[in-house]
Amino acid sequence: MNENILIAVAWPYANSDIHVGNITGSHLPGDIVARYHRLRGNKVLMVSGSDSHGTAITIKADQTGQTPHAIYSHYHPRFIELFQRLGISYDLFTSTHTENHFSIAQKVFLSLLGNGYLNKYVSKQWYSPVAQRFLPDRYVEGTCYICGNEGARSDQCEKCGNELEAEKLINPRSKVDGSTPELKETEHFFLDLSTLEPKIQQFLKEREDYWRPNVLRQSLGTIQSVGLKPTSVTRDLEWGIPVPLEGWEGKCLYVWFEAVIGYLSSTVEWGKLNDQPDIWRDWWTNQEAKSFYFIGKDNITFHAVTWPAELLGMAEDFDRRMENTSPQPLVLPYDVPANEFMNLEGKKISGSHNWAVWGLDALDRYDSDALRYYLTVAMPENRDSDWDWEEFFQRNNNELVATWGNLVNRVLSFTWKNFDGQIPNPGQLRASDLVLLDVIKSGFESVGNRIEKVELKAALAEAMRLATEVNKYLDVHAPWFEIKTDRDEAAKSLFTAIQAIDWLKIMFAPFLPDTSERLQQILAYDAPLFGKPFTQEVTDSLGSHVVLGLDTENSLAKEGADLWLAMELQEGKPFNQPTALFKKFDHSIVEEERARLGKPSD
Repeated sequence: MNENILIAVAWPYANSDIHVGNITGSHLPGDIVARYHRLRGNKVLMVSGSDSHGTAITIKADQTGQTPHAIYSHYHPRFIELFQRLGISYDLFTSTHTENHFSIAQKVFLSLLGNGYLNKYVSKQWYSPVAQRFLPDRYVEGTCYICGNEGARSDQCEKCGNELEAEKLINPRSKVDGSTPELKETEHFFLDLSTLEPKIQQFLKEREDYWRPNVLRQSLGTIQSVGLKPTSVTRDLEWGIPVPLEGWEGKCLYVWFEAVIGYLSSTVEWGKLNDQPDIWRDWWTNQEAKSFYFIGKDNITFHAVTWPAELLGMAEDFDRRMENTSPQPLVLPYDVPANEFMNLEGKKISGSHNWAVWGLDALDRYDSDALRYYLTVAMPENRDSDWDWEEFFQRNNNELVATWGNLVNRVLSFTWKNFDGQIPNPGQLRASDLVLLDVIKSGFESVGNRIEKVELKAALAEAMRLATEVNKYLDVHAPWFEIKTDRDEAAKSLFTAIQAIDWLKIMFAPFLPDTSERLQQILAYDAPLFGKPFTQEVTDSLGSHVVLGLDTENSLAKEGADLWLAMELQEGKPFNQPTALFKKFDHSIVEEERARLGKPSD
């Protein structure tokens, strides 16, 4: 039976370009899983957008003398360009600075308030006497009182991953002017996590069997060791979503409270843009639906604790505010497969020092699937990984080109030349042919099971192992020699190899969509596997913004059509003249790319 699958990907701050660590951390794994489920015929919706209200954006605006809106407006289109070129197949990539998101976020706030889970407290926050204003969390840095990291933000330490109490930060300083802030009282709303703790703990325990250890350690482990405390959901800010209450002017919803709401608001927006205003409920009130949240390890607590708490605290009230006469509670996360971090040449990625491989820049020199392949095999699923240009070179030439690309090219080119551009008629297949086909056919289960568990490195390795089995088969049968003595034997070998390639094309498609589509065309299928991305300009009361969408109407991988199975190849079918799928690199790229690192960007 087809499932409703929501692929929710971390919202990137619109204050800098996206680098390979961001891509392999959330966008690429989300895309791989989304494409797999589309091939299975499931009802998939993949959403994300630019986080336009983060303090990282206001800091950059202050530093450059621009408005936050100008900063966001510069980077948001660049994100969309990157995803289009890299093949990240969002059904909707939007923004938090939309009328729709404002409305949904405020409804969530009011639902939690109405249900009694928001309380007002007076607390001390950092205030700048120089700027004469309260400083948002990311404006203040100091020494973490838990691990001693000297570059900790006042809300969270990136080194140890713990959320911090701002007033406990050691040696605080303003990131804008370096001055020392002082603590000053201010009133804010807090989400009552302590009351919700039993429900959150039960939710997490129900997922112990399949969630990643690092996610459980930061969520369930933290609850069991120190418990949960109320967390602030408002801030003293002008840029953001206003608190929807009289007397609270000059205060906005805390970005981490409202940004995670984007998964819900973008689903609502997608429905409106497609003239189906109530379809969001297929993923949010249907308790059989599954939602996957693709994030980095620094965001685990917000997605595995805070967001489920918001969903639990809303209960049916939010659906009631959306004018449903039979309101239902919202679906809790099915999985939060958070990745660790990717480093670069043995050092932590640093955008400010240009120690990074930027996505758009890399796409100017390398094809998307070459990048996607390496980013998957080097994906930091269970521990930090490292982008290494030497390994990138070796993996491309020795695996992607030598194992898979050469297999496709030599089989199809030889068949094109010797069998008039048609799939050979094999007659009765031999025992060895059937053995190979059984081995490759088993990949639909072995590769698929790994993707469903979000073990993407293992899934891609399994697909590549199966491609190696076809190469071994060809080493034995060698149709380029068979054809000299027995054309019928060569036909059997080539048909078997092409059938295996056709199945492997499907298994590789979630990882390597561009070349899989090209192979789909070479094999002369009538329709593409996946849909085509498109951009659309949307105008509301906040102005205009561009969204990225996906048109699946004429594709094979659409709702209800299960392609993840062994479909039989049609003998005698004409196919198109093959071309090489991948490019072999010269070793000189390694030193050329390393020489680019750390240099000032243009």
